[in-house]
Amino acid sequence: MRWFTPLIGIVLLLSLAVGPSAADDTAEDTPWAKFSFNAGAFLSSTSTNVRFGSGLGVTVNVEEALGLEAENQVFRLDTYWRFTDNRRHRVDFSWFSLKREATRKLTDDITINPPNQDEITLETGTVIDSFFDLDIYQVNYRYSFFQDERLDMSGGIGLYIMPISFGVSSTGLVDEQGDQSFTAPLPVLNMKIDVLITPKWYFRNSADLFYVEYIGIVGSMTNIRSGIEYNPWKHFGLGAGVDFMHLYLEGNGQLLYPDNDLKGTVAFNYVGLNFYGRVFF
Repeated sequence: MRWFTPLIGIVLLLSLAVGPSAADDTAEDTPWAKFSFNAGAFLSSTSTNVRFGSGLGVTVNVEEALGLEAENQVFRLDTYWRFTDNRRHRVDFSWFSLKREATRKLTDDITINPPNQDEITLETGTVIDSFFDLDIYQVNYRYSFFQDERLDMSGGIGLYIMPISFGVSSTGLVDEQGDQSFTAPLPVLNMKIDVLITPKWYFRNSADLFYVEYIGIVGSMTNIRSGIEYNPWKHFGLGAGVDFMHLYLEGNGQLLYPDNDLKGTVAFNYVGLNFYGRVFF
């Protein structure tokens, strides 16, 4: 992902190039829409490594070892609302879902520890059924600490809620399907820079960061988005962007949230392209 570093540099150079001008606190004739609803397709490439000690005790790359699809095409929804007259305060919401399942003949031995059973080695040639489901819900609050007719820079806080569920089964060996889940909210700090290039073209960029060490869990996340938007009509536009995420979670099974029995690690990465239509006012 080395190309993200020069990308951030380009964003900063563009921000300096537009230069400051008189702020418009009355939001008259502002280019910053009060409400926006984006819907479209998200095409991603994923890499997922899991190790579960409670129930599974398995360490695998699920795409390579279990045959789960690395390429995904899903529906994606993003929306925001600037809820004050000066349009400096806003809330954002986004959602998409990656649900994968596969049946695969193993090419390497895998050792697992299913619930209430002794450790089992699944030998090469064993047919395995597996699934990995992930929903990503994101809610952010942002405040525009600098805003004029060409540049909007904001920062804030937010939550990622990501229900993760993974399991494997093999008829005759693992008769009871073992699975793990994690759904606790993950707090993030965020930064966003939007640049009006021309009256109809926008350059939009954001970054969300998270790290926590708490009772029962260690976790970190980086999510970076960058894209171009074209608004040819008064209330409708089109956009395309790149989205990168790295997520790492480690749990000991003692986190005091309902429906969380994660004991092990999940390391999840994706790079994706997002194409969408936009309704705004």
